[in-house]
Amino acid sequence: MFPIKHVIILTKENHTFDNYFGAFPGARGVNLPHAADPHPDQRHDHGAWLEDRDARGAEGTAKTQYKASDIPVYWALAQQYTLCDNYFTDVASESEPNHLFLIAADSPLIDNSSHHRHYQPQPPFNMPSLPETLETSGYTWRNYAESDASYFHHIQALKDHPWNRPSSHFDLDIAQGFLPTVSWLYAPFGLSEHPGNHSVFQGAEWTAQRILKLAGSPLWASTALIIVWDDWGGWYDHVMSPEHSIWQGEGPRGYQYSQFRYGPRVPCLIVSPYAKSGINHHFYSHASVIKFCIRLFGLQRWEVPALAKNDPSGDLFEAFDFNAQPRLEIPSITP
Repeated sequence: MFPIKHVIILTKENHTFDNYFGAFPGARGVNLPHAADPHPDQRHDHGAWLEDRDARGAEGTAKTQYKASDIPVYWALAQQYTLCDNYFTDVASESEPNHLFLIAADSPLIDNSSHHRHYQPQPPFNMPSLPETLETSGYTWRNYAESDASYFHHIQALKDHPWNRPSSHFDLDIAQGFLPTVSWLYAPFGLSEHPGNHSVFQGAEWTAQRILKLAGSPLWASTALIIVWDDWGGWYDHVMSPEHSIWQGEGPRGYQYSQFRYGPRVPCLIVSPYAKSGINHHFYSHASVIKFCIRLFGLQRWEVPALAKNDPSGDLFEAFDFNAQPRLEIPSITP
């Protein structure tokens, strides 16, 4: 039996690894000019990814980055716990398909759903998912999110489920000593770090407060917190996305038979009393988060390509040492 009884998947928005951690010592990154905070939003659908890659042989047009002073809590956590520098989105595109991978290890979409995008299906989708599998196996889950912050409502079996709760309920549950087996946590509007009018500093501070509440509770000793960013947001990253599968559907010019999986590299932080300290170079993707939960809780895999035994992305277990003495001190949020 593993000592981890609770997994929290905290999903933030739209930044590549180089944009957040390119200057982090020892990481596989590059130094870039300082990014503005907030930064204007930029196109980041599959078409934008294709155009950047075809025209410049690179991913992303915004070749700037944030430093430790902009996102101090993330740099502090990277110094104390596990920073994955070889973690990729599953879809070379924007939010919704990648959010679906973090819930179900699959996506019927290549771009966000829209009634104007007739080349892909419309939600809600009938698809197996980790929440449904957990519940069927006798475990619990929660989707802590405002109605416009997650895509649980785009999966038929989950959209009206009573375990969908506002993000503020996360703090209330922690205060009452409760966490489900697996929870998905999304920041309220304005604190997701999405480019536009959203400050990365303020978004990171929201994350810091959730971590301090968690680490100050008895639940900390049996919890793994996985912090990921859903998609690239149009930012530059110097590591090219490995190609594993192609888009079989239709779409604008260039979409058909173009690269579907994987998408650009994004940050992933693993914070837990059992997380190793250092940089993890193993190959991971959003599907790895699902694989971690499946292995940790002994769940049955459902039949999607990303969960096949020959799928190349790992299951995050290399980031943990379950035989070590747990580090139960409250994490520092200052680099």
